[in-house]
Amino acid sequence: MFKKMIYLVSVVLVLGLVSSVSAGLVAHWQFDEGSGTTAVDSSGNSHDGTLLGDPEWVAGMIGNGALSFDGSDGLVDVGHDESLSITDELTITVWVKAGDLSNYYFLVCKQPSGTAGDNYPGNYEFRIQANSGILEFGHQEAEGEQYTFYTSDTSITADQWYHVAVVVTKGELVEFYIDGVSAGSAEQLTNFGVLNDEPVRIGGRKDGYSFFNGILDDVRLYDRALSAVQIQKMYNGNPPMFTVAEKPDPADGALHSDTWASISWRAGDYAVSHDVYFGVSFDDVNAGAESTFQGNQVDTFFVAGFPGFAYPDGLVPGTTYYWRVDEVNDTESDSPWKGDVWSFSIPPKTAYNPVPANSVESVDPNAELSWTTGFGAKLHTVYFGNNFDEVDNAAGGLPQGTASYTPGTLKMAKTYYWRVDEFDVVETHKGDVWSFTTEGAVASLEPANGAVDVTQTPVLTWAPGLGASYEVYFGADEASLELKGSGNLGSESYEPGQLEWDTTYYWRVDEANATNTDSPWTGPLWSFTTANFLIIEDFESYNDLDPADPASNRIFNAWLDGFDNPALNGSVVGNANPPFAEQTIVHSGNQSMPLAYDNAVGKSEATLTLTSQRDWTVKSVNTLTIWFRGESGNAAETLYVALNDSAVVTNDNPDAALATSWTAWNIDLTRFTDQGVNLANVNSITLGLGDRENPVAGGAGMMYFDDIRLYPPAP
Repeated sequence: MFKKMIYLVSVVLVLGLVSSVSAGLVAHWQFDEGSGTTAVDSSGNSHDGTLLGDPEWVAGMIGNGALSFDGSDGLVDVGHDESLSITDELTITVWVKAGDLSNYYFLVCKQPSGTAGDNYPGNYEFRIQANSGILEFGHQEAEGEQYTFYTSDTSITADQWYHVAVVVTKGELVEFYIDGVSAGSAEQLTNFGVLNDEPVRIGGRKDGYSFFNGILDDVRLYDRALSAVQIQKMYNGNPPMFTVAEKPDPADGALHSDTWASISWRAGDYAVSHDVYFGVSFDDVNAGAESTFQGNQVDTFFVAGFPGFAYPDGLVPGTTYYWRVDEVNDTESDSPWKGDVWSFSIPPKTAYNPVPANSVESVDPNAELSWTTGFGAKLHTVYFGNNFDEVDNAAGGLPQGTASYTPGTLKMAKTYYWRVDEFDVVETHKGDVWSFTTEGAVASLEPANGAVDVTQTPVLTWAPGLGASYEVYFGADEASLELKGSGNLGSESYEPGQLEWDTTYYWRVDEANATNTDSPWTGPLWSFTTANFLIIEDFESYNDLDPADPASNRIFNAWLDGFDNPALNGSVVGNANPPFAEQTIVHSGNQSMPLAYDNAVGKSEATLTLTSQRDWTVKSVNTLTIWFRGESGNAAETLYVALNDSAVVTNDNPDAALATSWTAWNIDLTRFTDQGVNLANVNSITLGLGDRENPVAGGAGMMYFDDIRLYPPAP
């Protein structure tokens, strides 16, 4: 069941000049003309529409007017232009008041004629589903491809104004919004992109199928994917602002297979020039170090790794390069607008991306090994065995031309090592030694093999291999593990109790099965290292299981937000759709907590009741650290933390919510004890934005939190 909030809008402002100059706004039909047969495009791109049939000019939701359609023959024909053939990213927003929901009603479409089952090559259509009020987005890339419909999870009703939106990101997501709130999303399956030369139509389709019945107002078409915060702001009467550089090329995190690069980006709407930073250190580029500054320029591209340009001797294989573009306009008080730090990497000269992946377990004994060839490699020499040192020291192997190797049938539950040396005609580049373990017991993620900064009270779990029974061995000395327990299939966990801080522990699971002649199997040796700090919350334990499942642990059921009390608390914890915990924007581990805030009600906060780690005096800890990041489009609201629902400490940076990189907030615990908190019995922690004591209406945005920890004094 997806979470949502209901927003009431008492006053909606006229959207003005800022949105009409947006670089991503392809067309904007305000429907404020009041008479005539032309719907003017106020984007400045001259996509005026012609009224066909009998739409009527009426009062609307935004500005001075709107268009009313009777469901029989009325539509707005915008015509065709290449700029309307949108690929990669698309956003459509409409204010809509449906007269009824008895038919499929087209809001905006670019689609050839046809009936059900026919091909609709190269189209997009945003419509309302018959009899349900569910939003639909349909698309087919080319003739013969599957026609795909995506639908919202929530719906609209007749005779009520709604702001509806669809956001499409090629190869990623189709997202729906109703009144600024997520209405569901789905994986984008088709090869999105428009090929036909049909006109864009508003309120109907060319062949007279399903003309709209009701009122439409303020229709917008973007060739970019608006964020959830931007959609929410638009619903609240604030046009989206695109002040920072976007769309890096090479894409952020890409592998670039050359030693020079022509690097480009999409400029922010108000940029007159661009400050470019480029270097091999994330921290230096992020800080704008002088050594990384490549100058101020008007062009939206620059060259690196070529004589006469930055890094004239060429980019270095195996190196990651970081870059940032700040948008500059001296007439704007907020300029320059600091950009995100992007990166791309030049592939190494050594082999990389081994398959199976390095250190992976439960590999098929008949697996074929493969890898990605090193930069410029022509021949490959493979070394394979069950001893690390022998593989690492091997030499004199026979080279081969293919990037794969079949070692033959291997033994069960055994660790193997392999190495690939790459020859690029000039020299041989020795590869790393990789390993994998064939099928047997597999360590789980709590903690994973080799994990560091693990809680001092871990639960060790594993996936069973071929065994019917097992024995668990555990200890701080890898050479002399102690038998700690045994059991049968179905009870794969062990709790070692309270462990020491900053200590490495080793464990192993041996399995047996009387029906297999290779039994018993000695399991691989696993290890983890406990943290030298106290972990209050790392957000790793949350899942998306149904609440009826005893193992369900959804993040918003632990961190209580404003969902049940939106009039006093404007926060929403968790993504709208699974995974509810954030799994892309994380500081460490696999998950963080997303928190949407809307301080129209004065404050937004989420509270965790502590069931363990309530004694904040152990090991003489004296500092609370909270990692956070926001987004550049966020409203600047005060960030605060509260303990025991009483003592409040605010972040010293009034723009903390605008941080676009992970930031550590370090708080001396005396700031809480000075307010009367007993640190030996902390029962709750609250994270929030706004003024908790004197709430004042404010703005909205999205925050992410991770790794809440307690640290002892530095040695």
